[in-house]
Amino acid sequence: MKTIRVCVGSACHVNGSYKVVQAFNRLIDERGLKEEIELVGSFCMGHCAEGVSVEYRDVIYAVSMKNVEKIFNQIMGEN
Repeated sequence: MKTIRVCVGSACHVNGSYKVVQAFNRLIDERGLKEEIELVGSFCMGHCAEGVSVEYRDVIYAVSMKNVEKIFNQIMGEN
């Protein structure tokens, strides 16, 4: 199972982490990946100024609603 962590700390919350979580959940549902992906909340990853921090396999991505699908595709290996 792939575990994707999304920061829900103060700065990321203000930057839209709730919307990013919703978008990831929608993508997971649409692609039938509920059995393959675990989406979990996390606190500060130290990249507050860059956007919502999302971590997968020790790589931290700066995610916004503008790039959420692109980042999800990268994580899933679909580029």
